[in-house]
Amino acid sequence: MTTAYINRIATAVPSYDVHEPFVGFARVLLGEDSFRKERFERMLEMAGIEHRYSCVDPAGGFYAFGRFPSTAARMHAFDAHAPALAAAAVERLDLAAARDRITHLLITSCTGFSAPGLDLELVKRCRLPSSVERVIIGFMGCYAAINALKLARHIVRSEPAARVLVLNLELCTLHLRETTDLEDLLCFLLFADGCAACLVTSEPSGLAIEGFHAVLVPETADLMTWHIRDFGFEMGLSARVPGVIRRALHAGVDKILAGARRSPRSIFGRCIRGDARSSMPSSAPCVSPPRRCRHRARSCSATATCLPPR
Repeated sequence: MTTAYINRIATAVPSYDVHEPFVGFARVLLGEDSFRKERFERMLEMAGIEHRYSCVDPAGGFYAFGRFPSTAARMHAFDAHAPALAAAAVERLDLAAARDRITHLLITSCTGFSAPGLDLELVKRCRLPSSVERVIIGFMGCYAAINALKLARHIVRSEPAARVLVLNLELCTLHLRETTDLEDLLCFLLFADGCAACLVTSEPSGLAIEGFHAVLVPETADLMTWHIRDFGFEMGLSARVPGVIRRALHAGVDKILAGARRSPRSIFGRCIRGDARSSMPSSAPCVSPPRRCRHRARSCSATATCLPPR
């Protein structure tokens, strides 16, 4: 059976570093509430983030106290900013003449939608073949990138000559809200904007995609949510998520790693916080901590899944 490989990975972020402006914004929102302010400062320290990037100029007036934009205005901003960021990530793959051989385009995003959409814009901007087969995987959050890679693998295994371009793009900062809820502020503290692109083919170079394993943890559907509201998309991120992931990994590690043929140091994984490492037995593959990526940049939902280790 044909093996699929991730031949190349490239990333791009917008130009505005908004981490410190957001921290100041949150402190103003929390006002004199000493309990919430103390909890927020603890969350800030634990996150270990120094930089997060946005397509929104923090001094540009898009967000103003008491006058936050509607969902329609946010989607207009997505249409304005997403194509250029996506094209920047694809160009960094340095496809050159090989762009003419791209057969499939898979795009994941859960932070903006329109039709005609990002797929057609990318074909135009990156001069991809008009015959390219396009699929958009939307509104699936972080694990959309895993599903995109899974689909790319299926395509290559069924069509060994296929060359699949996978693009994960999120503009999370378009969904900032005025709130003093600590779990909401945690979402805004962790996520920002970015794009990751990769090329998947049967050419034996890069990272081999050997398999996938899905685990659905019962009674956890309410721990991470994503809903379209009048003033942006509303994310729910429970503080219970790291513990649930830790317990699920501990309970299912044998099935998750069954049949893994690579050495322990060659298998990497990430979660929103670094709790996964403590869930693995000493003989299990290395789980690369996400802190280095968060410290230097940001999490961007599905985009973070395809960030190369630094």
